[in-house]
Amino acid sequence: MTFRAGHNHLFIPGPTNVPEAVRMAMNQPQQDQRGPDFGAFVLGIMADLKPIFGTTRGTIMLFPGSGCGAWEASIVNTLSPGDRVLMARHGHFSTLWARMAEDLGLEVEAVDVAWGAGTPVNEFARRLAADREGRIRAVFVTHNETATGVTSNVAGVRAALDASFHDALLFVDGVSSIGSIPFRMDDWGVDLAVTGSQKGLMSPAGLGVLGVSEKALAASAKAGLRRSFFAFADYAVSAKTGYFPHTPPTAVLHGLRAALNRIAAEGLDQVFARHARLAEGIRAGVAAWGLQPCAEHPSLASNTVTAIRTPQGVDAREVIRIGLERFNTSFGSGLAQLAGKVFRIGHLGDLNEGMCLTALAVAEMSLRAAGARLALGAGVAAAQEIYERTAPVVALAAE
Repeated sequence: MTFRAGHNHLFIPGPTNVPEAVRMAMNQPQQDQRGPDFGAFVLGIMADLKPIFGTTRGTIMLFPGSGCGAWEASIVNTLSPGDRVLMARHGHFSTLWARMAEDLGLEVEAVDVAWGAGTPVNEFARRLAADREGRIRAVFVTHNETATGVTSNVAGVRAALDASFHDALLFVDGVSSIGSIPFRMDDWGVDLAVTGSQKGLMSPAGLGVLGVSEKALAASAKAGLRRSFFAFADYAVSAKTGYFPHTPPTAVLHGLRAALNRIAAEGLDQVFARHARLAEGIRAGVAAWGLQPCAEHPSLASNTVTAIRTPQGVDAREVIRIGLERFNTSFGSGLAQLAGKVFRIGHLGDLNEGMCLTALAVAEMSLRAAGARLALGAGVAAAQEIYERTAPVVALAAE
């Protein structure tokens, strides 16, 4: 095995960097998950997740698993076999969610748009208005398509539902948005909001997190899809007691507790502002290279991940390979139809200006080694201009 000094620079869009305080919080003996203090500990986590989801009315449920597990939990608890659902396929993860819906026995009315576009709000509005019989039982939105670096307009979809007086449930995948960019579950009328522990929440993978509206809880009493491990009836009790119906990943929970403390210390609005500032610098760097993001329009650009199209004749897989093998840096790969065409820089979670400048510097060297023609330092300098102007001045406490 080749020795590598220093640490691997992780710039994938998840799992993200785990802060040292979070790792240390997990380093403790195993505990009794039925013990007298455990329930209150978990209830505190659930309470502190609510503002991150943007809800005071919703129920937070924690599932051993991942965001995809929470995808499935949201579906099987609220829908019935043969129910029609409206979804858009505009990236790898929105496509996977649609495939899951089909696998679980739903009738998927899919709208296919370019990978780089967002959820087609106007087309959704047209179809909802035409659905006079209310056959569409749910509308699915991928808030932040991690494969393409595109953020969609959830509020616009809610407005379309309201304008057509449609009663469909609103499902939202917030796996790479919740905890990093504003999410307003109550204001947007979201019924099922999905995320995982390993992205904006700065913890290891191991927990699927779901925000559930009162409407969705009522729907679960009538839903006909089979469920067992993910049954809301059990997790609704857990949300009141803090005790899991199945074995919880206790170490991850302790890490999540520490991560939530960090978010509270920084302030949620400041977390969102930091992500916006860092993303602006990354996008300025990409523009300085003369390259294009996968996102079709600046209004769609994600503040958590940027998918970068490589120049003609430059294989993005080579960029990623060179970054890892020569510079000990991990970038995100292009997925499915974007394989070899884009590489991704994840800029979410525990991240600062210096780390983003490192990502751009290594990406420049990797692009050049893969055959791209660009000037070293161009992207870094463009981002420096942004960060020099916008980085907050933080007074250090006296020792």
